[in-house]
Amino acid sequence: MLKIILLIALIFFTSHTTVLASALTGGVSTVGAGNKVVDARTNAPIANARVSLPKEGFQTKTNEDGTFMLDAHFIGDTIMSVQKDGYRPFSLTINEEIASQPMILGIQKSNATDVVIESDMLHLGDDNFSADSANAGEFQIKAIGPFFTKAFKMSENTLTKNNFLVIGSIIGIDTAMARAMKQNSVRNSFASPPEVYFNGTKIAEIQLNGDNQKIKLPNNLIRPNQPNEVTIATGKNLMQRSYIDYDDIELMNLSIQTE
Repeated sequence: MLKIILLIALIFFTSHTTVLASALTGGVSTVGAGNKVVDARTNAPIANARVSLPKEGFQTKTNEDGTFMLDAHFIGDTIMSVQKDGYRPFSLTINEEIASQPMILGIQKSNATDVVIESDMLHLGDDNFSADSANAGEFQIKAIGPFFTKAFKMSENTLTKNNFLVIGSIIGIDTAMARAMKQNSVRNSFASPPEVYFNGTKIAEIQLNGDNQKIKLPNNLIRPNQPNEVTIATGKNLMQRSYIDYDDIELMNLSIQTE
């Protein structure tokens, strides 16, 4: 059984204050006069891209020159999503500091073999969480239960490619590693990591909150031209033994990407 421990801190920490020199795929640049969405390869501006902050109920579209105004008030971390037909779904965890500066967002064109599994925000767990939990203040939809499963098809030519399950953004993870990285304020407990299954086989554990987390799909597990299935199961509070207390997490923009 292939098991991958993801050790990706990503945007949540030091990169919040990092000034970048150019647009990054899945990242932000503070260079430029205003927020802008561009093609990650050509840097050409992208018009009519949909930019949203799901928690705040904010939505807008980019202008002809790719620019947009982020006219929304929020406190703490929140997830920003960018979607455009023909491009891979993109999301980024931002805060007031990032939003106060001009952002240049580079998004990638999709491949014919890419599959969008879910573009809406998902809340896994039991709606029983501490205010000290990672990003508890950002939870804004009801839980659908402790796991999410979706079936989809993959073409035969994916067998000769590198295929990844990409999680655009994930918040709320309360593992011991997330606590050590100060992603939450929980003192006396921690949760097991969310687990990722592909066609019934566990392929990863997710230890940290973050953006653009990529999990390689073993090609020997792919069922070409037949239904394939991805399941993400949230963790459990390891200090609670009298009943099962699921870790509440939220995630957005799940896709299969081929490289």
